[in-house]
Amino acid sequence: MTLWFTGLSGAGKTTLARLVQAKLEARGHAATLLDGDQVRAMSPDLGFSPADRAAQSARVAARCAELEGRGVIALAALISPYRAARESARAAIGDFIEVYVRAPLEVVIARDVKGLYRRAIAGEITDFTGISAPYEPPLHPEITVDTTTASPVESAALILAALPLTARVR
Repeated sequence: MTLWFTGLSGAGKTTLARLVQAKLEARGHAATLLDGDQVRAMSPDLGFSPADRAAQSARVAARCAELEGRGVIALAALISPYRAARESARAAIGDFIEVYVRAPLEVVIARDVKGLYRRAIAGEITDFTGISAPYEPPLHPEITVDTTTASPVESAALILAALPLTARVR
């Protein structure tokens, strides 16, 4: 299966995916994390335009489908701001579980661990999701966690508890 973590930058996607991955692996499941920042570093040909973001999602979806075919649980943690790109990923992947990591814009701006929002607000970064580019929240995600009301450990536990019975951790 693939767990597709989506949300604004700074919402906690990678943190939660790492926690879920560790729990899955501790219980004997093969799991691989595809982090948006790391994947982007391997795709220097892509920028942040809507077309490039769709291409990035398609590349990650193809890798997730490959992993799934080998019996590995894929955890994709990337903003993937457009619903259409996420729906294309869903169509390309056999068992797709959308995990919406919800955090309001004002919260992620306050967190701003990487300083990206500050730079985007100052106009130093263009096409920045939530500031100068849109984020389309999922309409019907399989799992939603709100990182303003639950800790990372609590959120990871909610995600694990919501997995289909056949994929539940032992």
